Parts: sequence; structure tokens; C-alpha cells
Amino acid sequence: MSDRLSNETARPSGITSPISLAHVVLQTSRMDEQVAWYETVLNARTVYANAGGAFLAYDEEHHRVAFVNIPDLDNKAKKSSGMNHIAFSYRTLEDLINNYVRLEKLGIMPAWSVNHGMTTSLYYNDPDGNHVELQVDNFDDPREAAEYMFSEAFAENMIGVDIDPHDLRRRMLAGEDMASLLRRPPSRPRGMETVPLL
Repeated sequence: MSDRLSNETARPSGITSPISLAHVVLQTSRMDEQVAWYETVLNARTVYANAGGAFLAYDEEHHRVAFVNIPDLDNKAKKSSGMNHIAFSYRTLEDLINNYVRLEKLGIMPAWSVNHGMTTSLYYNDPDGNHVELQVDNFDDPREAAEYMFSEAFAENMIGVDIDPHDLRRRMLAGEDMASLLRRPPSRPRGMETVPLL
């Protein structure tokens, strides 16, 4: 299979795709802790909860994250197959960084901060050890982001370049232009073994 499949060649004709990703559901034995963490991190509200589960929303959708309360679950195994992370987008870099500062004051710190090229991303670990990415798109047009994924820089390093959110905030407050702040710094080849989440 080609690394350079386009949308046209990747999709069978005549099949309708979903319009969006609606929600994620996590099973947990720490429901109260998980609900409180996601309410804080996503500035979400609990729409409905009972002893069996909870439904949270942060926008017009009836729920975006839900929990199923199951007693005595095993802790998540680090070396296991399955979902690696859930990602949530912010409108602007300023929104992302302001949220970073808000969470830092509450003692919630990212496990990894990286500029992937298409996004600037801060990864957090929830109380169950699930990875949660808070990101902002680095390009105004999604087609530009897709084009970036076919660049030599991305082919050489698809993981990205680690960043310091404090430095990013300092540069932002100093008035550096947004394109410069969002541009991925030059990098060298990077292997998956360097990703802190794996």
C-alpha cells in the first residue's frame, strides 16, 4: 500500500462516511476521579450520571466523553494493543496555552509536549493512565496539513519535535507572529522509542 494515498483513492466510491467522531466511552473503576479530571481538563459538564456511568459534554453535543463504572478493573497494561490516545482540538494556540497555564496551577501537567508539524500538542495522562492530547492545528487549511504530511520533513520525522510550553507562552506574550510559533522547528530522524507515551 502506498504511503501517499489520497482521499480519492483511499475511499471506495458510493459509500457515505460519517460526518464526525461523536464521542468516546471509557470503562473505569475510578469513575468519580475520572469524571472530575475530565470536567477540569476539558472544562466539561456532567450531563447525566448514576452509579453505572456518566456522560460529559463541553459543547453543543449531548455527550463527548462517557464512563462505564465497573468495579475492580485491572490497571491498564502499558504493553498492550488498543487505543493510544484521545485528541481534543482548540481553536487557537492562545486557547491551548491558556488552558495549559490553568491546568498547571491545578497541578495537572502534560506528560509530553510536541510540535508534530500538523499540530502543536500537549499530552496528559488521566487517572486511569489513558493519554489525552490537547492540540491546535498548525495550518489554517486542512489541505495544507495534509500536504505537510507528504513533505520530506515529515517523512524523516513523523513524530515531531519536543517543545517547552513555557517557552511557547513567553514567545507568544512577546508578540511573536503566530505562523512562527506554530512552525515545527527543524529536526533529525526520530524513532518511536523516543515517544514518552509508548
